[in-house]
Amino acid sequence: MSHWTHHGGSLAEARATFGEGNAPWLDLSTGINPHGWPAETVGIDWRRLPEAGALVALETAAADYLGVAPEHVAAVPGSEIGLRLLGTLLEGAARHIPPSYRTHAEAFPGSTPLAADALARVTDGVVVLANPNNPDGRIFGARELRAAHERLRSGWLIVDEAFADADPTGSVAAQVRDDARLIVLRSFGKFFGLAGVRLGFVVAPRPIVARLRAVLGAWPVSAAAIAIGTAAYRDAAWIAAMRVRLAVEAASLDAVLVRCGLSPVGACPLFRLVAVEDAEATFTHLARRAILTRPFEGDRHHLRIGLPVDAAALARLERALADG
Repeated sequence: MSHWTHHGGSLAEARATFGEGNAPWLDLSTGINPHGWPAETVGIDWRRLPEAGALVALETAAADYLGVAPEHVAAVPGSEIGLRLLGTLLEGAARHIPPSYRTHAEAFPGSTPLAADALARVTDGVVVLANPNNPDGRIFGARELRAAHERLRSGWLIVDEAFADADPTGSVAAQVRDDARLIVLRSFGKFFGLAGVRLGFVVAPRPIVARLRAVLGAWPVSAAAIAIGTAAYRDAAWIAAMRVRLAVEAASLDAVLVRCGLSPVGACPLFRLVAVEDAEATFTHLARRAILTRPFEGDRHHLRIGLPVDAAALARLERALADG
């Protein structure tokens, strides 16, 4: 199972292990929006290095989208890279709230687990959490996070908002300012369905942004990432329509899971967590039908299931679960 517990999307390994089965494969392992923003509509000049003005335009578009000043936004080649860089820049004992991204612990060597209900008692150090959380979709309220940040008198609160775009009401990105020890990470690829673009943002006080830019250099992200990201963040109509669509499709996924005797958990429409008697057996059962889900290391009873691309894919998932 080690091929699939580190992260989602290991489709090549799945094909090599389970064959083509009921091909084409249905990849529900990643939590990435299956309805990608139409990147093919953007013209990209692959012959030239990214222009400084284009990078500014990207960060400005992202800042407008997030409701924060552009000088607090640094583009990075994926939010995971941003978090790992922060691990080299920030001092102090670190804590992370499991279960969550493996990177939350890895980015800060020596980081110790912190129970979610203990967040209200933390007053120092670096605290990393995801909101919405992965894999269980747990959500901290914006007011709760602001209070937690205010209690951190000598530390940093890092909020990973990789899955926040579907419902931005819980975001604290707009609270970032120079006198606040608050840093927010945002991912472009998940909500916009373009993970291969490898684009993310660190929203932080200006001294942190300056240090990140010094490390990343003149061309932190590709010309393609700049062009696609700028256009997508400016596409307000697509963003609004997609938020509605994802909510509707998540409700349909919930209905299927319930009919199959499962109890879906989570408030992020891009994935659901389900409890099963034997996670490895259920994972293998689905994989032999060319459906890839996400198991977790050391967890024998949970799988994460992403959003199917259409009604036919959803029906296929239901048949496979019912056949189990």
